[in-house]
Amino acid sequence: MASILETFEAMHQGSKALAERGRAAFPSGVTHDTRAFSPWPIYVERAQGGRKWDVDGNEYVDYIGGHGALLLGHGRPEVTEAAREALGHGTHFGSSHRWEVEWAEQVIRMVPCAERVRFTSSGTEATMMALRLARAYTGRERVVKLVEHFHGWHDLVVGRLRQDEAQPFSPGVPNGFYESLAVLEAGDVGALEEQLARRDVAAVILEPTGAHWGTHPLSPDYLHAARRLTEETGTVFIMDEVITGFRMAPGGASERYGVVPDLSTHAKILAGGLPGGCVTGRDDIVSMLEIRDGDGEWNASQRVAHQGTFNANPVSAAAGLEALRLIARGGEVERADASTARLVRGLNAVCASLSLPGSAWAVSSMFHVNLGYDAPRPRDVEWDAAEEPRGVLPELERPLKRALLNHGVDFMGTGGMVSSAHTDADIDQTVEAFRSTALDLRAEGLLR
Repeated sequence: MASILETFEAMHQGSKALAERGRAAFPSGVTHDTRAFSPWPIYVERAQGGRKWDVDGNEYVDYIGGHGALLLGHGRPEVTEAAREALGHGTHFGSSHRWEVEWAEQVIRMVPCAERVRFTSSGTEATMMALRLARAYTGRERVVKLVEHFHGWHDLVVGRLRQDEAQPFSPGVPNGFYESLAVLEAGDVGALEEQLARRDVAAVILEPTGAHWGTHPLSPDYLHAARRLTEETGTVFIMDEVITGFRMAPGGASERYGVVPDLSTHAKILAGGLPGGCVTGRDDIVSMLEIRDGDGEWNASQRVAHQGTFNANPVSAAAGLEALRLIARGGEVERADASTARLVRGLNAVCASLSLPGSAWAVSSMFHVNLGYDAPRPRDVEWDAAEEPRGVLPELERPLKRALLNHGVDFMGTGGMVSSAHTDADIDQTVEAFRSTALDLRAEGLLR
């Protein structure tokens, strides 16, 4: 009987050929760190709804979903048509256009904190802009982030994750850059209160569901505490909703949890699966970007300058506008959440029936898997154990991914994003693929 690895290699010879070419062109052969995979990544040819097909003709139920950008699934006709119409008018005008205004108005209607908007080309740029606005507005320099919370790859937030780390997280960033950064344990309200009491922190930035879209869950009670403490100390509270925005509710995690930050950052779903991001929030903070006629001192030394060739480009604006309109009408979030709940219950049923050391849980339409240790199972769908989940043991991550691909399922790391386009058949196939994968891992002695 062929091993998991042998089966993967036999099924993906076309991907192997492209990977060899990719390695000659790109570091590690990929254009995004998480796509690096051994022995090689799969190369996808097309996608539709909740599925995709690779160059070898293999079909997958897809849970990467454009790295979380595709709440509506691949190739949603209304979004595709909106982008096609915009393309017919031009790819870039170098001027303002109607789609950017309508897009911004839709964001303001949907996001609880939104009074003004500034578009960027990515989520990384959005968090960078939000922090710069907070510093300019408060006149302070220090920033507080939480352990392992991800806010893009720009210098400050990609840096050291913990206070006791001797080296920056990313080589190439000067050590002194982090003198203005405090990294706190997630969920520790006392530590946050102590940091903010000095009244020299410009901003607190966090992922509202916890690090890595809920891999390490964060209690909503912490969000409410952070909101209270930042208000009391004049600190700008930034909720990074690049992943959760428009997914957890039409108004994102802010709407779902009833917490209104000063600023929120968005990307992914915002642009309908195309490149695009934004900062939105309080008028007085976002207006630090204003150019004031006749006020040379403000323009030269106080306002925050911001450029970006592809900010609010017409194709992304048109696609994003249509995607947000569809979400605002209702039903999309609910369908994705219901499919995710069905999936998590199915995965936990497999764990129970096979006595697997593992479990699954979800927040909204984002799910995660524990595997390789006796993890608690939630009473329903969301994580409710006292202990923090440990995820998939490192030695199981690659075999798990390979085996799932062999059985026609593509996870995003050790979990995934569910769309409103995923069907009951997609979910049922995934549950059976997980069962087969667990048996493959057990047959190779990788799982008890």
